[in-house]
Amino acid sequence: MIIGLTGGIASGKSTAARYLASLGAHVIDADRLGHRAYEPGTGAHRAVLETFGPDVRAPDGTIDRKALGGKVFGDPAQLQRLTDIVWPEIRRLAQEDIASAQAADPDGVVFLEAAVLLEAGWQDGLDETWVVVVDPATAVERAMARDGVDAAAVQSRIDAQLSNEERMAEATVVVHNSGTEAEMTAQLDTQWARIAGTRKAS
Repeated sequence: MIIGLTGGIASGKSTAARYLASLGAHVIDADRLGHRAYEPGTGAHRAVLETFGPDVRAPDGTIDRKALGGKVFGDPAQLQRLTDIVWPEIRRLAQEDIASAQAADPDGVVFLEAAVLLEAGWQDGLDETWVVVVDPATAVERAMARDGVDAAAVQSRIDAQLSNEERMAEATVVVHNSGTEAEMTAQLDTQWARIAGTRKAS
C-alpha cells in the first residue's frame, strides 16, 4: 500500500511521518530525495547548471541551494523552470525507493512524505492521500517559534501555498492538527488500524 502524506508549513506533517514510522510504516522523505536530486552526476544537476548558470555551483561541485534560491525566489517563471527539472527527478528517486521497500516487505505500508505532493501531481497512482491541516493562525505561531521568523514572513509563505481547502479536496484522509500532538496521533492510530484491517481483508 502506497500513501502520500502532505501538509503546509508548520502543519505537523513531519511529526506525523515520524509517528507513522514508529508504527511500522516505511516513510520516504521527498525533501531528502530533493537533496539527492542536486548531487553531481545526476541529470537534474547538469540541467540546473545549464539553466541557471555556473554561479549556482558550490566549491564542492554540488548545487548552492542558497544561490539558486536567490535566482528563483519571487520569480514564478524561473521557479517553474526549476521545478520542471527537479520534480521529475525526485519522483523517479521516490519510485525507486518505493520499489525497494515493496520488494523488502510486499505487505508493508509505504508513505511518501512530500510538501509538494499535490502541486507536483504525485498523488496520481497512490492508494491514498493523507493531508495534515492546521489553522493558519496556529501555523504562524508554530513556525515563528520553530524558525525564529516574524509573522509576516510566515504568512507570505502560507499565502504562496495551497490552502487547507484545496488540500482537503484532494485528500482521502484529513488529519487535523490544530490541537495537541496526542490528539493528532490518536487520529493516526485510527487510520493505521483502518488500513491494517483493509490489508488483512484483502
